[in-house]
Amino acid sequence: MHHFHQTYLFFPLYCYTKPRHIIVIITTFVEMKNIRFLAVVVATFVVAATAGSFFQDFELTWGGGRAKILENGNLLTLSLDKASGSGFRSKNEYLFGKIDMQLKLVPGNSAGTVTAYYLSSLGPAHDEIDFEFLGNLSGDPYTLHTNVFSQGKGNREQQFHLWFDPTKDFHTYSVQWNPASIIFSVDGTPIREFKNLETKGVPFPKNQPMRIYSSLWDAEDWATRGGLVKTDWSQAPFTASYRNFNAEACVWSSSGSSSCSSSSGQSLDATGQAKLRLVQKNYMVYNYCTDIRRFPQGLPPECSFA
Repeated sequence: MHHFHQTYLFFPLYCYTKPRHIIVIITTFVEMKNIRFLAVVVATFVVAATAGSFFQDFELTWGGGRAKILENGNLLTLSLDKASGSGFRSKNEYLFGKIDMQLKLVPGNSAGTVTAYYLSSLGPAHDEIDFEFLGNLSGDPYTLHTNVFSQGKGNREQQFHLWFDPTKDFHTYSVQWNPASIIFSVDGTPIREFKNLETKGVPFPKNQPMRIYSSLWDAEDWATRGGLVKTDWSQAPFTASYRNFNAEACVWSSSGSSSCSSSSGQSLDATGQAKLRLVQKNYMVYNYCTDIRRFPQGLPPECSFA
């Protein structure tokens, strides 16, 4: 069910149950001379980040053939027509790490279409980390919608207009998730950070492993200007493309254990914070933490520490 509250959008989850596949990856956060970076640790065996083919890392989950893996597993496409959209999900579940994917979005008049790319656990108290790309009329900018759910509660939307046309070429959309924070980045530039403020009473996603999901679907009833602009089906099929998936991440096994012995936390350093502030100043078009009308009883507690 889709819910729409002014410009605050909520999205459905496509949930599936399949056998889980395990790869061995160990990551840790290392601090040296005040420079923080994500390092892959080699223990008594050789480990590597996931950067294989889409055949290896993902499964097509719905759409009746509208989702395709092409070019020997190096390219994945989703398509949408009036009958159906399509989607895929990762074979692995992850609990912390850095997830990168390159996307090229639906070109032309994409009004009414939504390309969803997100991490999510299952169940009513699920955790979720969202990138959602809301199409628009030709010549108008896409809206990049972000959200964080913890223990089933979201309502933490920030939206951006990108500084490039995301339909002309592939661009890298990344989530870096660790016990200290969740960082959303575009082409390596941070656009949002959601910090762990559990000490302030704010739930943080840290216990539920998540799969990667993506879908291309029709949301003409609400996605473009609250549903005022409908999908032009004469332009169908609409297609979004994916390549260069990479995960430096802790894989969760079916036995309930992580491939990482431990995960340390890190937040953006001063340079990253400066880049984030610049993006938010110039390209953010909605921030729930400034929406006083939406929260008449007071803004969410994390907004005091943004």
